[in-house]
Amino acid sequence: MSGGGKGLGKIEVRLKWDPSPLGEQPRHLDIIAATYSADEPYGQPAYVVHYDSRSPDGTINMTRHSQTGMGFGFVEVMVLELDRLSPAYGRVVVGVAMHQNSGPRTFGDVSNAGVVVIQGYEQLLADDFAQVADATAATVAEFTRDASGAWEMREMVRGFDSDPVLFTAEMGSRQQ
Repeated sequence: MSGGGKGLGKIEVRLKWDPSPLGEQPRHLDIIAATYSADEPYGQPAYVVHYDSRSPDGTINMTRHSQTGMGFGFVEVMVLELDRLSPAYGRVVVGVAMHQNSGPRTFGDVSNAGVVVIQGYEQLLADDFAQVADATAATVAEFTRDASGAWEMREMVRGFDSDPVLFTAEMGSRQQ
């Protein structure tokens, strides 16, 4: 699923959603990336990146963050520079979690939600979360290194019923 022979390089994950209806608490979604070591690609994440953090080496970070959606297109963006990521890491899983501050909310409660994964001008993935409408968090993509060290992407839309903290611990688990 990756483009080109040398694998993926600089990736953007973009997230959009409309603001809450008038009088309701804001819906707050976040992009989250969990990075796994090459030795234990399904173990605990080596580190997690979200709105309040970045990777230790600066290769994964948030360039835009929204707490309300705004309704102006893609309002949250995470950049992953996979081509600069240390060979010590062999897997990165990216997902989206919904804050549960004002009671239980699912993707079905959010209007016009969507995520895209792009490299340059090439769209690698687009999803509207319809298949995970009852979930409070979802993985969207998995990036892995092949034997030559090139990065590849696999679409991995899976729903979870957990808050953002628990989601970071379980998002990289093997699929059932």
